[in-house]
Amino acid sequence: MRSETGAIELKASAGRSHPFWKNLKRQKSVYLLASISLIYFVVFKYVPIWNAQIAFKDFMALDGVLGSPWVGLQNFRDFVNSYYFWELIRNTVMYSIGKMLASIPAAIFLSVSLYECRNYYLRKTVQTIAYLPHFLSWVIMYAILLAILSPSSGILNDLIKLMGGKPISFLTETKVFPWIVVLSDTWKEMGWSAIIFLAALMGIDPSLFEAATVEGASAWQRVRHITLPSIRPVIVMVVLLRLGTILDAGFNQVFMLYSLPVYSVADIIDTWIYRQGLLEFRFGLATAVGLFKGLFGLMLIVVSNKLIKRRTGSGLY
Repeated sequence: MRSETGAIELKASAGRSHPFWKNLKRQKSVYLLASISLIYFVVFKYVPIWNAQIAFKDFMALDGVLGSPWVGLQNFRDFVNSYYFWELIRNTVMYSIGKMLASIPAAIFLSVSLYECRNYYLRKTVQTIAYLPHFLSWVIMYAILLAILSPSSGILNDLIKLMGGKPISFLTETKVFPWIVVLSDTWKEMGWSAIIFLAALMGIDPSLFEAATVEGASAWQRVRHITLPSIRPVIVMVVLLRLGTILDAGFNQVFMLYSLPVYSVADIIDTWIYRQGLLEFRFGLATAVGLFKGLFGLMLIVVSNKLIKRRTGSGLY
């Protein structure tokens, strides 16, 4: 009996001395902080996956998730066979790729410029001005854009009229509207996106720049041969993450800016779902499109990561 009790106590003490528990005790503050993010993702990301079955049902609020009739892939067929399907895909992908091609280079340029700037006050001033638009809602941004682009009282149109030209209705012109969406998003998010690149720049060994300066390298040569190669893994990561959300073109922005005259170039998947899925209470259709976007994004990340990793040697995982 004593031998059995001793064996149990020995196993318990061995369990408590396991490297995992030692590490947990030693780094408990770090694990506590990490648990907040873990709980958030479990509660708001993983638990709601249970409701993804709505995509395969004709969901009725009174019947609940389990009580609603099963319709299989009908909601997916309704979306794919919609008259506006290809137009929605075209607009969504166009805005997503346009924003990525504009905002990522702009963020890299801003971060490198801030990193190379030696004037402390100028650097902090530019950082503040660049970061500020990110914290403004698209309602406020729309008011600012309207003050600049309005055909009757906009600053830009006042300059056009001053030079003898005719005012342009930027927000209702189908040829101009996509540019307004892409450039306004770049303006709003460029500063915030630059933070991750600036953090990567701070991790570069300063001795590399010192050695390059001694060898007579110019500022552009240092950027080209040291700065950009050093932050290439971060650039690849950002591009891959953006590709994963390529079917998210920015509902809040487009919803605030678009109007009936520009529906043909402004209507994206999310705005269509807002009208068809939510205003008409077709929750099954809305969920089906959300599931479609998620699976498509996952597939795109996996394929893109393999291709980029094969070519550059660095990837997301």
